[in-house]
Amino acid sequence: MRTVIDGGCIVNEGKTFTGTVILDDDRITEIQEGNNHPRGTYDRLVDATGCFVIPGVIDDHVHFREPGLTRKADIESESRAAAAGGVTSFFDMPNTVPQTTTVEAFDEKLLLGQQHSHVNYGFFFGATKDNSQLFRQLDRTRIPGIKLFMGASTGNMLVDRRESLNAVFRACTELGLPLMTHCEDTAMINKNMAEMKQRYGDDPDITLHALIRSAESCYACSSLAVELAREWGTRLHIAHVSTARELDLFEPAGPTGTLPQITGEAVISHLWFTDEDYKPLGTRIKCNPSVKTSADCDALRKALSDGRIAVVGTDHAPHELKDKQGGCAKAASGMPMLQFSLVAMLTLMDQGFVTMERLVELMAHHPAQLFSVSERGFLRQGYKADIAIVRRCDPWKVSDDGVESKCGWTPMQGQQFGWEVVKSFCNGHLVYDKGLVDDGYRGEAIRFRLDEV
Repeated sequence: MRTVIDGGCIVNEGKTFTGTVILDDDRITEIQEGNNHPRGTYDRLVDATGCFVIPGVIDDHVHFREPGLTRKADIESESRAAAAGGVTSFFDMPNTVPQTTTVEAFDEKLLLGQQHSHVNYGFFFGATKDNSQLFRQLDRTRIPGIKLFMGASTGNMLVDRRESLNAVFRACTELGLPLMTHCEDTAMINKNMAEMKQRYGDDPDITLHALIRSAESCYACSSLAVELAREWGTRLHIAHVSTARELDLFEPAGPTGTLPQITGEAVISHLWFTDEDYKPLGTRIKCNPSVKTSADCDALRKALSDGRIAVVGTDHAPHELKDKQGGCAKAASGMPMLQFSLVAMLTLMDQGFVTMERLVELMAHHPAQLFSVSERGFLRQGYKADIAIVRRCDPWKVSDDGVESKCGWTPMQGQQFGWEVVKSFCNGHLVYDKGLVDDGYRGEAIRFRLDEV
């Protein structure tokens, strides 16, 4: 099928211009600059006048809960939310049931993605205390990297002993695998929780969450990860940076977009909410690492433009509302954010924290570069046609009724946005169009290059 997307404002690789994007089946075949009306034959004409045409978002950090926890979410439901939010590719985390810590479990996830995902899919392989020898059995072209929980996990996925950490960092370096880490110091958190329980009872109020999962616990663990990455020469990506102090651990990306050895990810939760939101929103915004102070939030927002934050993801982590009851000890941590990540970032753009060109780098170009994604993340001739079309619109309010995620709620309820995702193309297929997801479409397994961008 030949598709012409005409008259939109194209944003790609630091440039913004009015033009036309031509798709043949699943590929971009031509990008024309200027107000040239399409000529020749085509099967579909999309009038993008008044819209921005950008690469589809690559979310490097989601928890789709399948297999094992599908009462909360599954690949079908959450990939619907992705499509509705302009997200055309996702990387899912390994802490499912069973964990994605064996080759067999990884292959099963790829099959589930093939069967159920409406957009393109990739799956991290999880590190445990003693499975680094398995990394050599993995096909590097099929995985974005290794996920390591240096805190906020239990059992064999909590890797905090120096010997096991060294083994993971060393193996990733030897195999050229990016390592993505969750960094919180478990001993500090446990000490803080014990003190709070002694003072306030078995389930301390949610307003204490940022004191229990403290800024100090994040910095201590992140600085250790950086130390190990420098020692072993590992390509390190620290997930969901949540504090101003951690930002000092990162060097800005170079002027040509070259990413440094050690990079940081910010997620929408920490860019949007502060500890002042615990009172009105309660455990709906409980996540790990915790939402912290307005000063931390402001610092993260500023770091979007100065290069210290390289990637924006979501840490999309749905729970049923019944799991979110209680306080710091009993309520589940995590929130569904995927469907509204792009419009939230466009709103931060309107507030002056980021340009449209930088937004595209953070949400598409840089994830593709960091994880060596093959033929995605850019609007380039010959690349896969993963495209989001967005536009300014009359203000609208988020309602739980419009949530595509299986859990049926969002902490964004009541937020007002002046942007909307109009269409999402995945491999040239119109998977989302003005409120409707194509139920019959399935995305593709993302492939990863063995070379660096």
